[in-house]
Amino acid sequence: MKYADQISEIINAFSPAPLNSSQMNEFYCSNTMEYRMSDKYSSPIEDIFDMCQEQGENHNAFLLLGHRGCGKSTELNRMSEKLAERGYYVKTIICNMDLDLLNIVYSDLFILMGEALLEIAKECKCKIKKEILEEIKNFWDENTKTITSQQIKDTSGEIETSIETPKLISLLKIFADIKTDLKFNEEIRQEHRQKIRIRSSKWIALLRQVSEEITRKMEGKRPIIIFEDLDKLNPKDAWEVFYNYSALLSGMPFPVIYTFPIALSYDTKFSALEGYFITKTLPMIKIETIEGTVFQDGVDIIKEIVKKRANLHLFENGVLETLIEYTGGSLRDLFVVINSSAKRAERREDNVICMEDAERALAESKTFLTKRIEKKDYEFLLNIYRGNKEQIEDKEILLKMLQASVVFEYNGKRWHNVHPLVVRFFKEQGLI
Repeated sequence: MKYADQISEIINAFSPAPLNSSQMNEFYCSNTMEYRMSDKYSSPIEDIFDMCQEQGENHNAFLLLGHRGCGKSTELNRMSEKLAERGYYVKTIICNMDLDLLNIVYSDLFILMGEALLEIAKECKCKIKKEILEEIKNFWDENTKTITSQQIKDTSGEIETSIETPKLISLLKIFADIKTDLKFNEEIRQEHRQKIRIRSSKWIALLRQVSEEITRKMEGKRPIIIFEDLDKLNPKDAWEVFYNYSALLSGMPFPVIYTFPIALSYDTKFSALEGYFITKTLPMIKIETIEGTVFQDGVDIIKEIVKKRANLHLFENGVLETLIEYTGGSLRDLFVVINSSAKRAERREDNVICMEDAERALAESKTFLTKRIEKKDYEFLLNIYRGNKEQIEDKEILLKMLQASVVFEYNGKRWHNVHPLVVRFFKEQGLI
């Protein structure tokens, strides 16, 4: 990614991918929390950052909530970078890459935890005891009839070498094969999952032993694992994983951060999770007040985010403000319409995004959004628009609208608003 001085460079500069450590210095905007939280001294990310460094096992499991596209991944990457600067080893697991998010169970997360801890051990040159490595190998080898089992046996000699060199290469190869099975091979996937299900206490004990070895090596600094993309799970799978296995997922002796669907915080079952996990929410950047007036500080901070990535002269006067207004503080939605606008400007052989480019992009996004709602939902949404932004009784429909990203939640005091493009649609239909 590089700074955009030309229209042709916009798409690269406004990739929806989160910023990584090599991009933070140039592109990260550090002062957004005040306009998310309505308090410059409050930050859910800083709270997690602080608790990850505390000794003991009281603050180990976190659920981080937030709308898709609000910047969670970038904020987590920034937090990881800060923890690394203090000598901690953090491993982020991108679940969308390693798993089939439409077919996921709790045991998949425990398998990926094992790989992450071994990767951390390799990175910090932690010499794991021979007995522990042998137990991990035997855990996957026992009663296994798949090709992965054969690979385990074929690499048993390498295990002995890795014990001496602490590279752990052979075990990591085994996990790479298991991950491939979890994502693509239905039959073998079930076999791997069954091993965790019937011997979960044994596997958790092994995870604990590896983490303790790392913690000793790092003089008390525990490994930290982050699970990304779990906020994209459908409600049924999210409850199956987190509600049914809360005690297991929250019982690690090292910090684990799970992203989680924000819409499900309105389900009555969510209160049960709060007994096991520390829950934090990263809000949207507010660009409008609850009274319906423009919140200029929020607009300005989003303009600052854009300015970090592109020359503002690439936008005709008033265009960027319009794009910000109609994306409601969603950085993901904003980046999408900036890219669409830039593509049209480039096809016009112009180096400036004009208002017509922006309006075409917004119309396209509006079509995608309004396909997610039905006529029976209109009155519910109009009720929020007309002022019922805080006390919403029908939690079931609210959950559905939050999942569809047609309703946003804002903090300070917890309140909601309808996506501005949906409001525009209602105006066009004569409903407002």
